[in-house]
Amino acid sequence: MYGSSVSLRQILRRSRLFERLGDSEIDAVLAHATVTRQAEGDQIFAKGDPGNSMMAVLKGRVVISAPSPDGRQVVLTVMREGDLLGEIALLDGNERTADATAAVDCELLVVPRRSLLALLERRPDLCIDLLILLCERLRRTNEQVEDLAFLDLEARIAKVLVRLIEESGGEDQPSTKPVGVKISQRALGELVGGSRESVNKHLQDWKRSGIIAIEKGAIVIRDLPALEALT
Repeated sequence: MYGSSVSLRQILRRSRLFERLGDSEIDAVLAHATVTRQAEGDQIFAKGDPGNSMMAVLKGRVVISAPSPDGRQVVLTVMREGDLLGEIALLDGNERTADATAAVDCELLVVPRRSLLALLERRPDLCIDLLILLCERLRRTNEQVEDLAFLDLEARIAKVLVRLIEESGGEDQPSTKPVGVKISQRALGELVGGSRESVNKHLQDWKRSGIIAIEKGAIVIRDLPALEALT
């Protein structure tokens, strides 16, 4: 549990929205915030829930997904430590636009909408930062739609794995050094819009080719240039 204001400040400053705030401004936000724990698989909020807060991931990973009428989930993105979620509802006060689920055991900082709106009123420069953050999310969503429309499943799997490596800092490793990505085949299928069986078929082909190795709950990239060539 994050008990000190110092550690909470450090987490918030990982986000572009809060990185330029002084200690007193961050403490004013934290004064009305709470820290909650969510177990793996817990639903944090559902599409249509009231949008009365924004959250920062203190620990763990959160899956943002959209439910389909037949009960399937399309994964939009995965939030990690320092990432913010719920910012759309923060701005307009309307319902949540997607589901949020704890991918692993998580700790979240929950900040009431009224506290953040008060901060934005005092710091209009943060409104620009928030708009930039929203634009980045929109660009990524547009890219996902294009990938689903124009790329085959194999290319989508390769592209997502390369992106996950980049987000974890694994691209800084020598290309000859294996890099692990902690993700299940089911979760990978949800990210790329394919069934677990179809994803497994491509992974097994790559395994036989020496591009990857498959471990429990993880995929180890053994030949990153070969994987990148598939995107």
